[in-house]
Amino acid sequence: MKYLIALLVLVQVGLFARSSQAQVTSWENSPLNYQNSPLNYQNSPLNYNSTNGVYDNNGNRKGYEVQTPSGVTNYFDNNGNRTGYSPSQRSR
Repeated sequence: MKYLIALLVLVQVGLFARSSQAQVTSWENSPLNYQNSPLNYQNSPLNYNSTNGVYDNNGNRKGYEVQTPSGVTNYFDNNGNRTGYSPSQRSR
């Protein structure tokens, strides 16, 4: 019976570890980087002079974009959640 309980616990730990793999995000893509943060006034929806806002066809602001030094453009919603990216357009 002890072995059966130990086996059950090991299986549960294995399943938990398998389902909880963390994603690794580079610093330049991270919303924790101040350059990407909505707390940076340049990215704020309250900044009406912002040049990096992303708008829908009706003129409603949906988020903002930030270009990394390597040329990748990251897209964020107004809350700072990364919603996508465009690869660098630089020639290789």
